[in-house]
Amino acid sequence: MNNSIKKYGIIGFIILLLIGAYVLFTNKGTNQIAPNIAKEDAVNQNLTPEDSITHGHGLAVDAADSSKVYIATHHGLLVLINDKDLYAVGKSNDDYMGFSPNPKIANEFFSSGHPQSGGNIGFQTSIDGGVTWKKISDGLDGPVDFHAMGVSSLNPKLIFGWYQGNLQRSSDGGKNWQKIPIEFVVVRLIADTANENIVYAASPHGLFISTNRGESWQRTLEGFVSTLAIHPADAKTMIVASEKLGLAKTLDKGLNWQKINQSFGGETVLFIAYDWQKHETLYILTDKNSLYKSQNGGEAWSKIR
Repeated sequence: MNNSIKKYGIIGFIILLLIGAYVLFTNKGTNQIAPNIAKEDAVNQNLTPEDSITHGHGLAVDAADSSKVYIATHHGLLVLINDKDLYAVGKSNDDYMGFSPNPKIANEFFSSGHPQSGGNIGFQTSIDGGVTWKKISDGLDGPVDFHAMGVSSLNPKLIFGWYQGNLQRSSDGGKNWQKIPIEFVVVRLIADTANENIVYAASPHGLFISTNRGESWQRTLEGFVSTLAIHPADAKTMIVASEKLGLAKTLDKGLNWQKINQSFGGETVLFIAYDWQKHETLYILTDKNSLYKSQNGGEAWSKIR
């Protein structure tokens, strides 16, 4: 009898140990997982589902995540995930004109434009993917509202903006600016991906190139040019949208252009963005806020939104 009690007592003790170990392990696991869940929930709170793109002002693919495409608009910043789900980023409904990403640093953006309350924003940056923004400066004769802005991928402290008929250039990340007179209207500023001294300007008067950081310009295409995109790894390869050529591609830095047979339903191409992770992938945003995607270097396009 005593041996039986002893035997069952040992078994009971072992069972209690197992239960205690299970509880301890479960609590430990909960404590480890809970912060991750909380962090994920916090990120999700910064994204609000949206039905449509309206009044687009800029386009960029996430520098580190090809599944995310950012669209700057008159009413805030949007992100399209997996070419399907559209969200508003953060809580701001400000007008983000001159929107430019840092193509080599994920979640770092630059913008200008107008606050929802009215007036001009000046120059500002975001380091959390557009959730929050910090004003860096007013620019010259500002606060400015750069309707066109370009940031060098080779030197992100080198920034170009167009305001009230003049080019402004900063060499220190937007803290200080130098005014450079310019003789044509600018609708887009695109920094070269191989030489930080080279910058392009799309204009109603053509496509212009500067080889000295905007000090002087030479026209390379006639007629209205709405935008230009430069291949991230091969600066000789570019895609342009123009009145004369429609959508066209060059492999020799603009010496020769080959037309791409795509009409986009008669809509005007306003923005072209390369995927910096997958260079054969590009996106286009039109004046009707339609979004197109190419997966073969811009030769063929399909409408995704």
